[in-house]
Amino acid sequence: MTNARSIRLKSRPKGAASHENFGMTQDTLPDPGEGEFLVRILWLSLDPYMRGRMNAGKSYTPPVEIGGIMTAQAVGEVVASRHPGFAEGDIVLGGFGWTDHAISDGRDVVKVPEGPPISTALGVLGMPGFTAWTGLGEITGAAQGETILVSAATGAVGAMAGQLAKTRGLRTIGVAGGPEKCAFAMDELGYDACLDHRALDAAALTTAVAEAAPQGIDVYFENVGGDTLSAAVMNMNDFGRIALCGMIAWYDGANVEKAAPLPLIWRNILTRRLRVRGFIVFDHYADFPTFHAEVAPMVMDGRIKVREDVTEGLENAPDAFFRMLEGGNFGKTLVKVAER
Repeated sequence: MTNARSIRLKSRPKGAASHENFGMTQDTLPDPGEGEFLVRILWLSLDPYMRGRMNAGKSYTPPVEIGGIMTAQAVGEVVASRHPGFAEGDIVLGGFGWTDHAISDGRDVVKVPEGPPISTALGVLGMPGFTAWTGLGEITGAAQGETILVSAATGAVGAMAGQLAKTRGLRTIGVAGGPEKCAFAMDELGYDACLDHRALDAAALTTAVAEAAPQGIDVYFENVGGDTLSAAVMNMNDFGRIALCGMIAWYDGANVEKAAPLPLIWRNILTRRLRVRGFIVFDHYADFPTFHAEVAPMVMDGRIKVREDVTEGLENAPDAFFRMLEGGNFGKTLVKVAER
């Protein structure tokens, strides 16, 4: 028997998520049965999509049920096993949720390759990195000599999208919140320019994008929505492509009244003949080995920079989650649950 602490969905948010929506429980897990193994969680990933899972309506996956453990990808160590494919000591990645121990039958669980730090399996070499790689490749076909605009440019996905675009010969322009993040985007991630959306209203941001990209935007990597979306669309070149990855500015239902009118956005999509494609990275996991083979060496030799925003302790996951949703994170948001 093993005691497991878990953070569960206590109630559904009305507007912004808050502490009253979460509850910590301590449960006793049985010993692993035949074909199962016990995982001790080491690192937990926090991502914007989790806010949508807290709502009642189904999006691309079912919502977290009231009383259910909050969903999340996590990396852990196998500490007991009756599964032929997993041995004690293996480091594994799976959707174990906001918890410090979990029982698994091995479905949708993979072993983390040796070499890079294991936390990168949740960031640059995990779902965020793979999202950026997929958005640049299959979704937009971003090519050498083009100009790309990336919103949330220093976030987990945006930081990778900018760096990978740069390795492919694109001119890269980022949008981030605050001068520190913009300096990091240019000095460390290699962006050619970065615009501070917190210092600019919608009209000024549109003008700033035009000045940063005098030849126009060919590719827009959309993580945010809000004013950045309208600024991007107004500056897109004819036949430009938009990878619709996220819209964190609207996840809590906030800022919707300030959004650019749909007819304006729709008209520009039409007249500029833009291609907009929403994508969910889980649909593309057959390509993950190709991604990992290409990007892991770049992480190991330093061509891809890694920045992680780490919070210690499972009990502090809600606070880290709120901060991320408000743009207060700097890099990939992780919770360090336990030492290896």
